[in-house]
Amino acid sequence: MKELLDYFKANEARYLKELTEFIAIPSISADPARRHDISKTATFVEKQLKGAGLKNVKQYPTKGNPVVYGEWLGAKGAPTVLVYGHYDVQPVDPVEKWKTPPFEMTIKNGKMFARGTADDKGQVFILFKVIEAYLKNTKQLPVNVKVIVEGEEEVGSTNLATFVKKNQRLLSCDTILIADTNMLGKDTPSITYGLRGLTYLEVAVTSLSGDQHSGTYGGGVANPIQVLAEMLVQCKDPKTSKIKIPGFYDDVVQLTRKDRAELAKIPHDDMHYARAIGATKTFGEKGYTTIERTGARPTFELNGIWGGHTGEGVKTVLPASAHAKVSMRLVANQQPDKIAKLFIDYFKSIAPDTVKVDVKLYDNNGHAALTPLDSPAMRAAASAIKKVYKKDPYYTREGGSIPVVADFQQLLGVDAILLGFGLPDDNLHAPNEKFDVSQFRAGLATTMYFFEEFAKTK
Repeated sequence: MKELLDYFKANEARYLKELTEFIAIPSISADPARRHDISKTATFVEKQLKGAGLKNVKQYPTKGNPVVYGEWLGAKGAPTVLVYGHYDVQPVDPVEKWKTPPFEMTIKNGKMFARGTADDKGQVFILFKVIEAYLKNTKQLPVNVKVIVEGEEEVGSTNLATFVKKNQRLLSCDTILIADTNMLGKDTPSITYGLRGLTYLEVAVTSLSGDQHSGTYGGGVANPIQVLAEMLVQCKDPKTSKIKIPGFYDDVVQLTRKDRAELAKIPHDDMHYARAIGATKTFGEKGYTTIERTGARPTFELNGIWGGHTGEGVKTVLPASAHAKVSMRLVANQQPDKIAKLFIDYFKSIAPDTVKVDVKLYDNNGHAALTPLDSPAMRAAASAIKKVYKKDPYYTREGGSIPVVADFQQLLGVDAILLGFGLPDDNLHAPNEKFDVSQFRAGLATTMYFFEEFAKTK
């Protein structure tokens, strides 16, 4: 391994130069005007994979942005790792908040500042360079490797599931390695082993054909804002935060003693957590810690509510309708479509006959993902982290959603390892995104050791 570690060190200046070129292409998938830049970035990735020594490298067209694929299958009898990343990035607005040009990588105080450094160009670039180091120095990898890099992650991986479904044989593997997540800190290495799913809806409660005078009609017909508020309260107990939708918890995978023990190890202070975001204190589902509630339990949240007069001054109006946006974060085994139907059926069932209820289901639903702590790939990742960071990793469950992870697991039938090297203060999706150079270096070594350790599992 010393040969590869020396290679990483000797080539760091070149790595950073190439990464700067990668970063400089504004591959914003949400902006139709950047289609040329998306194409240019896909070609950059294709050249990187070929330069690393991978075979059968090509771009696969989709209905949206191309998927770039490459492979090296020369490790006879060894397991196969499918490496995933994305080459698209978030928009940079508001530009005036950036302290350095968003697409000119600037290194200051050991940190690389630019859009895409941590999410995900800098992290997927680590994987390219580990593969290159093996094939340039030893002419082989300890595992078989397949690489897939997409260009639509930041807009929901719209076409990736279809691509994976059509190419299951091409992508068959023993585990999936994803470098698109954070660690708890430089001195608190961690592995994300769970992600929550999501279902998102909008509801409308209507009682009139148009807004009316509250003096003339108030007290004579139902006020839809009042009715909506009463209905929403019936969805979640205000004291215990238990969700009252019948059947909501039926498929929830309960936390095991091992799960709770590992999550309890994570450094956390409720008061600091609350004060950091201006909250008075923490609050949530009774019987669970804040760490458990925000990563391993399902939720029911109101993301917006409106109706009637909300402008300046007085307007004594009886509103015709009231609206709310509702999201539910889901955990392993909960099916987004099923939960959405349970909510819709329940919400309509509790509506009084004085109003009409309409529900819109958005199409950005995603399944939860969970990798067993004792899986071979998870043990390999933990061993790799300990070799580099000199301590055992914490195991975390992310409260957010990365739908592509569950898509991979369901379609390919293997576990996913989210071995990312970002940090909580990397400003993902915000101005002044950064990625620590020290984490970039640690990522190279850790990924190398992961390949070595996972090779021993078969």
